[in-house]
Amino acid sequence: MDSQHSYTFSNRANQLTSSAIREILKVTTRPEIISFAGGLPSADGFPIPELRQAFDQVLANDGREALQYGPTEGYTPLRQWVADDLSTDDVKINLNEVLIVSGSQQALDMLGKLFIDNGSKVLVESPTYLGALQSFSVFEPEYVAMDTDEGGLIPAEVSTAKAQGARFIYALPNFQNPTGRTMSAERRQEFVERCAAANLPIIEDDPYGELRYIGSPQPSLLSLGRKAGATVIRLGSFSKVLAPGLRLGYIVAPSAIIDKLVQIKQATDLHSPTVTQMAVYEAVKNGFLKQHLPTVRELYKRQCQFMLDAMQHYFPEGVHWTRPEGGMFLWVTLPEHMSANELLQKAIERNVAFVPGEPFYATAEAKTNTFRLSFVTVSEERIRQGIEILGQLIREQL
Repeated sequence: MDSQHSYTFSNRANQLTSSAIREILKVTTRPEIISFAGGLPSADGFPIPELRQAFDQVLANDGREALQYGPTEGYTPLRQWVADDLSTDDVKINLNEVLIVSGSQQALDMLGKLFIDNGSKVLVESPTYLGALQSFSVFEPEYVAMDTDEGGLIPAEVSTAKAQGARFIYALPNFQNPTGRTMSAERRQEFVERCAAANLPIIEDDPYGELRYIGSPQPSLLSLGRKAGATVIRLGSFSKVLAPGLRLGYIVAPSAIIDKLVQIKQATDLHSPTVTQMAVYEAVKNGFLKQHLPTVRELYKRQCQFMLDAMQHYFPEGVHWTRPEGGMFLWVTLPEHMSANELLQKAIERNVAFVPGEPFYATAEAKTNTFRLSFVTVSEERIRQGIEILGQLIREQL
């Protein structure tokens, strides 16, 4: 019946496109495919018994509250837990600076609504997280790509003409998706100082920060920004530390920003699920994450190192890749004459999938000789097999 009708969608809706990653994932449902494409956490790290107990506890003791509508701001004890978790000796986060959201993706959508008009200048790393580009693009910004190197975002970029008049800069300082790169403490300090001087708000997206398995933790942009006088809006998520199916994240920002985001969220979904918020609080309130996360970090560290060793063995000279200190991804750069999209087509024929780098670039200056690999959901034997096949295919195109 639908095929006989035409619909008048909005211009905004007509400009929407499917995620390149989601399209590739349709292929990866075939069991024979070795997939390095998905940005999924390992299900081996899901604390199923603890979450089951938390939900049981909440429904048994507070079922009437848990199944009722709740405040838009979120479940107060969970908000307070987030505030306390992010507070340091130098920086105190208050309850009214925390908003619970339905995953970081909702946070990105809400921030787009808050800051972006048609043609607004938005600064992003090059490359950057594809999901953020999808969220922000709905509001038709003018993207400006900020240069990066092996150390991530280059702070001096903030002081160039590129940054003038921008609504915000979006940054992932820890184990960036897609590259796996991390900003150094020195670079973070310079970055927040330059943003403070330029009166440029920072959106700090940090879903992977707790997944560090090499080196020392770096200070958050939020903590540095508070001391430097910069506006930092921090996004966090329970997806990577507990489970993505919970669909819970949070925004920490000055209360004036939170107040406006609350109005936006009221028009979006009223509030995030009460029962889920209460169960997550029940699970984390007594320090469970400190017991749980070392196991997840060790799992990811082992998978990452196995992939790096396989690449060292099977990839030819002239191919370069990042060596992440945490997180779920690494970034491969092929010789300039090679196309990652062409490599993907040949790889799928050999039952291997990855994500080409082009969709992670906001502007036309995309580097088509790059691609992202995820290592956390693939067994070591299939990592070895998949990397060996990619190495063979790359050699054939050299």
